[in-house]
Amino acid sequence: MTMRLSPGVRAGLVLCCLMAAAPVAAQQLPPPQVSVQVMTPQALPVINELPGRVAATRIAEVRPRVGGIVVERVFEQGGKVEAGDVLYRLDPASHDVRVASARATLARAEATALNAADQEKRARALRERKVTAGVDLDNAATALAQAQADVAIARASLQEAELNLSYTKVTAPIDGVVGRALVTEGALVNAQTDIMATIQQLDPVYVDFTQSSSELFALRRALAAGQLAMVSADAAKVRLIFDDGSEYAHAGKLLFSEASVDSSTGQITLRAEFPNPDGDLLPGLYVRVRIEQAMRDNALTLPQMAVQRDQSGQAYVYALKDAETVERRDVTLGQTTDSRWLVESGLEPGDRVVVAGAQKLYPDAKVVAQPVDAAQPPVPAGADAAAEAPVQEE
Repeated sequence: MTMRLSPGVRAGLVLCCLMAAAPVAAQQLPPPQVSVQVMTPQALPVINELPGRVAATRIAEVRPRVGGIVVERVFEQGGKVEAGDVLYRLDPASHDVRVASARATLARAEATALNAADQEKRARALRERKVTAGVDLDNAATALAQAQADVAIARASLQEAELNLSYTKVTAPIDGVVGRALVTEGALVNAQTDIMATIQQLDPVYVDFTQSSSELFALRRALAAGQLAMVSADAAKVRLIFDDGSEYAHAGKLLFSEASVDSSTGQITLRAEFPNPDGDLLPGLYVRVRIEQAMRDNALTLPQMAVQRDQSGQAYVYALKDAETVERRDVTLGQTTDSRWLVESGLEPGDRVVVAGAQKLYPDAKVVAQPVDAAQPPVPAGADAAAEAPVQEE
C-alpha cells in the first residue's frame, strides 16, 4: 500500500533534510589557503610630501645704461641667450658726437702739455746758466703739471664717451632664457629706469617648499630621542611629483632650511635644486616635493592589501597565533612608502601576518598558511580560484 503525502508535508521533509546536511557540508569545506609574511625589522626612510613652487636660479632685468631711442631689437623672444649677446641697439648718433668732441679735447690738452713741457725745459736750461730767477722755473713746472692733469682729464672724458657709446648696444648680463620684449623700436628709454626684457636662468632651477613648524619640531624631537637617524643634506633624496601624479625624471638635492618661521602661516621654507636640461620645470610651476628627512631603524611594514578596517575605522590585520589558526590584531599605522604601511604598534618582529586571503577570515579561523613569494607580489584572495575555475558547459 502506497502512502501519499500532501505537498506541504513533502516540502517540510525536504527542508529538514537540507538543514541536517548543511553542517556536514560546512564541516567538509577545506580551510582557505592564505599567504603570510613574517614581520622583519628593516631600515625605512621617513619621507614627507610637501607643497612647493619652481623658481629660477638667477633673474636679471635688462635695463639700458644710457638713454636713447631704440632702433633695433636683436633677440628672439623666448629664446636662449648668453652673457654678452646684444639684445637691443640704441641710436648712437649723439654718442658718436660726444666721442669726437672728447677726442678733440684730448688732442688740445696733449698739445698744451707738449708746449708746457718745452717751456719747462727752457726755463730749466736758463736757470742752470743763472740767466733767470728761480721763480720762472717754478712757474714753468707748475704749468706743465697742470697741462698733464688736463690731458688725464681729457683722456678720462674720452673713455667715458666711448663707454657710453658701447652702452648703446644693450647686452645680456647672464646666460638664460629671455622673455618677451617690453619695449619696441622707436621707444625712448631712460638710463637705469626702464626694463627692456627679463632673463631667467632655468638650468638648474630652485624649488622652494614649505613644512609646518610643528612637523619639523616633532621630527627634531624624535631625532634627539634616538627614535630616528639623521640624514645629511647631501644624502637626502629629493624628488618632484607633478599635479597628474607623475614623477620628475631627475632627482634634486636639498640646499638649506630657513632659520625663521613665517609668522603668518607657521611654515618653514626649504629650498632644493633640480637639474632642468629639457626645460620641463618653469618658474611658478606648482609641484609636490617628496623629501627623505630621516631614517627609522627596525621599522615594520605591511602591504596595503593586508590591512582591513572595521566600521569604526580601526585598522586591523589577521596574524597566525599557531600553525593553522588566525587571530585579529588591531594596529596603528604611520606613513605609506611604496604601497606599504608603516606599523607604529600592534605587531612585533617575528609575527606572521596574513597578506593575501584575509578578506573572508574571522577570529580563530583555520587556514593553510603559505609564505609570500618574495619574487612577485601576493595575489588577492579569490583571484587564483577564479582563474582556475573550470567553465561549465550548458
